[in-house]
Amino acid sequence: MKIRTVKDIELTGKKCLVRVDFNVPLKDGVVTDDTRIRAALPTLQYILGQKDTTLILMSHLGRPKGEVKKEFSLQQVKPKLEELLGKKVTMAPDCVGPEVKAVISSSAPGDVILLENLRFHSEETKNVSSFAEELATNGDVFINDAFGTAHRAHASTEGITHFLPSAGGFLIEKEVRFFEPLLSNPEKPFVAIVGGAKVSSKIGVLESLLNRSTTLIIAGGMAYTFLKVQGYTIGKSLFESDFVETAKEVLKKAEERGVEILLPVDHIGAEEFSADADAVIVESTDIPDNLMGMDIGPKTVTLFKNVIKKAKSLVWNGPMGVFEFETFSKGTIAIAESVAECSGTTVVGGGDSVAAVNKFGFADKIDHVSTGGGASLEYLEGKTLPGIAALEEK
Repeated sequence: MKIRTVKDIELTGKKCLVRVDFNVPLKDGVVTDDTRIRAALPTLQYILGQKDTTLILMSHLGRPKGEVKKEFSLQQVKPKLEELLGKKVTMAPDCVGPEVKAVISSSAPGDVILLENLRFHSEETKNVSSFAEELATNGDVFINDAFGTAHRAHASTEGITHFLPSAGGFLIEKEVRFFEPLLSNPEKPFVAIVGGAKVSSKIGVLESLLNRSTTLIIAGGMAYTFLKVQGYTIGKSLFESDFVETAKEVLKKAEERGVEILLPVDHIGAEEFSADADAVIVESTDIPDNLMGMDIGPKTVTLFKNVIKKAKSLVWNGPMGVFEFETFSKGTIAIAESVAECSGTTVVGGGDSVAAVNKFGFADKIDHVSTGGGASLEYLEGKTLPGIAALEEK
């Protein structure tokens, strides 16, 4: 897929309406993690670097569900945006309406305007055409750089493209550049690492990766359902009885397609699910009845690392264990380090694995760390993302 980018569209003298993802964490009205704002900067700075452009930014924040709620106001994001952009930002009172028009019409080239939370209007998530058209009247061209919402057909991601010349920003361009080869023709060996708590949330990803990967590593809480299906004891570990047949089917398809499946061969267990629980090394694949698996063990780390280092292309989605508990984070840290050292093309997608590589300081050693949790997951499933399809060169 080739999309139109911000470089393919004439910006001189234009009011550039840019969909960004400023859905950032806040504490007491202050941004606590500015990763998403920083990710948008290359596109914003490029637009401001063109002649006589005005920058009009729109985003959602949280889930106000169509109601105006002060705690979800983008006014809270404005100071951090001003700091990072090094420019004054004018806050609009809404995202549509005569007051917004007045703010925009009184702006001058080089100005930056931040519209209020799109999701204060229920028409945004319902992709109401008239609302998309009204948003479009705020600008001359539309640039989408919010990959985190690209899997949703909302008024500000898909609907608006019917009313304005549209293109993707550098962030969306980068996401497409790294994900597309993994879906179409990944360089082999292609190693896919899928972790996280539940099989139920990763069925689509597993089935998609079975068609492309050389080796599929399954870890995290979801691994125990696969181990039980293979006849191992899993103690008190997470087990999804409703997905036994799914696990069997994945293992069967992998065998038929010649895809190597790797599961944990030892574990770090605990008697209870708690940050204060004592870690117990379980040296076999079988887990005793009194323990639950909380992380992968040292033999598993070595097994996984030996495969990872040979990968020519690699994608990782989901942690190896309960990494948010320090005692049970060692497996995830070890795999993050191994992915960072891999000489192949490495992509990390999905909220928890992205959080892990950021937390442990490996993000800058990975070729691409996706900004979209749900979007990257659906991309890996091979689904069409409406916000990206709308920018595709026909």
